[in-house]
Amino acid sequence: MMAMFFAQRVILNKTKFSEVPTSLQPGVRDILVDSDLEFLIEE
Repeated sequence: MMAMFFAQRVILNKTKFSEVPTSLQPGVRDILVDSDLEFLIEE
């Protein structure tokens, strides 16, 4: 649930991937990759 919330924030450019809590980053990464939006993942 929280991973989807943060994924949406990254997609909407409200939060950078690096600002997502580290415990949620794997889930957010999976959602972005599944949505073909892996370019939003900047390390």
